[in-house]
Amino acid sequence: MDQSDAGASRLESFLTELAARRPRLIDLSLGRVEETLQRLGRPHRRLPPTFHVAGTNGKGSTVAFLRAVLEASGAYPHVFTSPHLVRYNERITLAGREIHDTELLDVLERVDAAASELTFFETITCAAFVAYAETPADYLLLEVGLGGRLDATNVIDAPLAAVVSAIGLDHQAFLGDTLAAIAREKAGIFKAGRPAVIGAQEPEAMAALIEAAADAKAEGFVHGTDWTFWEERGRLAFQDAASISDLDRPRLVGAHQAANAALAVAAIRAAGLSLSDETISKGLASASWPARMQRLEAGPVVDALGGGADPGREVWLDGGHNPHAAAALAATLADLDERAPKPVVLIAGMQETKDARGFFAPFQGLVRRVITMSAKTLKASDPGALASTAAEAGLEATSAGGLEDALRAAAGVIDGPARFLIAGSLHLAGEVLAMNAGGPEV
Repeated sequence: MDQSDAGASRLESFLTELAARRPRLIDLSLGRVEETLQRLGRPHRRLPPTFHVAGTNGKGSTVAFLRAVLEASGAYPHVFTSPHLVRYNERITLAGREIHDTELLDVLERVDAAASELTFFETITCAAFVAYAETPADYLLLEVGLGGRLDATNVIDAPLAAVVSAIGLDHQAFLGDTLAAIAREKAGIFKAGRPAVIGAQEPEAMAALIEAAADAKAEGFVHGTDWTFWEERGRLAFQDAASISDLDRPRLVGAHQAANAALAVAAIRAAGLSLSDETISKGLASASWPARMQRLEAGPVVDALGGGADPGREVWLDGGHNPHAAAALAATLADLDERAPKPVVLIAGMQETKDARGFFAPFQGLVRRVITMSAKTLKASDPGALASTAAEAGLEATSAGGLEDALRAAAGVIDGPARFLIAGSLHLAGEVLAMNAGGPEV
């Protein structure tokens, strides 16, 4: 076993043991994190200029666009995202590179020694802050885990900009059961005197976000009032009070990604960064974000669906798991069908806590068959129950067991050209990527 393999093995063992001691429960609070960071020398007070990004859908993609644009300018940003898809290291990027196994193990052990009462996510977050404080970088792109007001990341005082992407119904048990209530929780990242960059929203969410920004005495930079965007002739136009920018369309697929790209541009403008349209275009066109309407071109998953033998059998992967995300996916499928019509098969697995009927509803009339499966996630929905819910939403559905069973069932639905979409859970997306790469999930 070489040194890198040994480091990976030690990290995996520690994470398994840590998860056993600190179950992955959701317990929103800031007190535990603040006390732990105080013991660790207050690393959250020694961070580079920070973009703090919250939202229900699109926050990860917005971070990906911000990273790509900043790197196109020559900057080296830290990045914190969650959850990971295949390896825990994905969550922590240090000055443009993924954290090494030995580095991650080191900061996790130090946090673990400093506090025993943290949740698993709080432990990861504190470890990230330690790593960021000890590694020079130009910026930090900090993605909220859940909500905003009481999320473990919300211990920073003065972000370069606080950014909120699209708000939808999700995690209602923790954040509230209306768009306004959820928006107010997300808006907890707004800070006095700092830009509050608000993306395109439903009216109810927009009103709550604007009110929250005013209450926080933040400097609102609001879509539809202070900035806007549109697509024209394959280009992305961005306009604010200062100028109109003619930009390359983002590389990521779907109209919703144009909105996320524009939100990233708005955050850059609100933060006062003077980047040229050429630099921004270079970033938008190069940004990548796995499992966000990602086309899988080759690998065991593609082969199982017949895509290796027939390039007309497309395989797409997305981690979307709530009605708002499903609506964006359905719109993207409709756009793909308009350009190149093909029958669509949806392979879906999700948590039983999600609004499955709301997730399936937007696909009515677009999907030939739904194959439901049991994803490797906490509280995974029973495939039979999930198929019944899809049928109630007006879709033809059958159930399978795990991923391999679902792939076999989906492959037999249609002969010849087809479009397969695997969606419903980021955990499922990670399972798919690990299988397609031929490696294990960590």
